[in-house]
Amino acid sequence: MLHVTIEEFGETAILHCVGRIVRGDEAALLCAALGQDAHSIILDLSRVEAMDAAGVGALISLQAAGIYLQLMNPGHAVREILRITKLDSIFEIRSAAVAGTQNDAERQNELAAAFFPAIAAPAA
Repeated sequence: MLHVTIEEFGETAILHCVGRIVRGDEAALLCAALGQDAHSIILDLSRVEAMDAAGVGALISLQAAGIYLQLMNPGHAVREILRITKLDSIFEIRSAAVAGTQNDAERQNELAAAFFPAIAAPAA
């Protein structure tokens, strides 16, 4: 199952994905992304365990819909899928240093700070 939470920063939205982007679950990602008014979307893939052809298709569909898509912190398995499909040359893939012991709010603030240093709130 895929769970998506959304943070908005002006014309950019960060979609934090948790779970698997696979057939049957990719609709959660598509609905979350297409429901945004943002022209640019950052997918936080740090907590995505797996991605299959349907997940790859979802990424391509978002790009084809005219959304500027950036991928953030894909794990080894997802990064390998992106490499094999050569999507690593199509999508901008970024890494943000995130400590594993932080709570979700601190983690999201650090991820936001990596992309929006002027507007991200400091971790409490």
